[in-house]
Amino acid sequence: MNSAIIFRKATKKDVPQIVKLLATDTLGKLRENYSEPLPNAYYLAFDLINSDLNQELMVLENNQDTLILASFQLTFIPYLSYNGRMRAQIENVMVRDDLRGQGLGKEIFNWAINRAKERNAHVLQLTSDKLRPRAIKFYKGLGFIASHEGMKLHL
Repeated sequence: MNSAIIFRKATKKDVPQIVKLLATDTLGKLRENYSEPLPNAYYLAFDLINSDLNQELMVLENNQDTLILASFQLTFIPYLSYNGRMRAQIENVMVRDDLRGQGLGKEIFNWAINRAKERNAHVLQLTSDKLRPRAIKFYKGLGFIASHEGMKLHL
C-alpha cells in the first residue's frame, strides 16, 4: 500500500466531499442532490451510519491533498448461518475522477478484505449495477465471482 495514503473513518465534515464524489459519478448524477448548502438528509444519514458499530464509512486521504481521494462504506451483517459469522458488504466505492486508474481501487479492496478478516467475516460481498461493465470487470479481476443473482425492489 502507498504509505502516503491514509484510511480513516469519515467525519461529519467529510459529508459534503463524499456526496460530491457520489454525485460526480455517471449514475450518481441521476440520484444525488449535491448542492450548497448540502441537504440535511445527508447529515441525518451520516449520523445513523456513524452511530452503528457495524457500519464503517471510510475515506482515503494523503498528507499532500486536503481533498478526499476516495470513499467507500463497509457494512458488517450478523448472520446465524456460517456458524454465526459476519458477512461484510462493500458499497459506494468512489475514487476521484482525476485519480482513477492509479491503483486506489485495489488499495481500497485490499484494506476492506483485511478489515473483513479482522472482524471474522466469512465473505466480502458487493453489488454492482449492470450499467457498470468496467467496474464489474475490475471486481472479477480482484477475484470476486458472480455467484448469486441479485434483485432489488425500489420503494
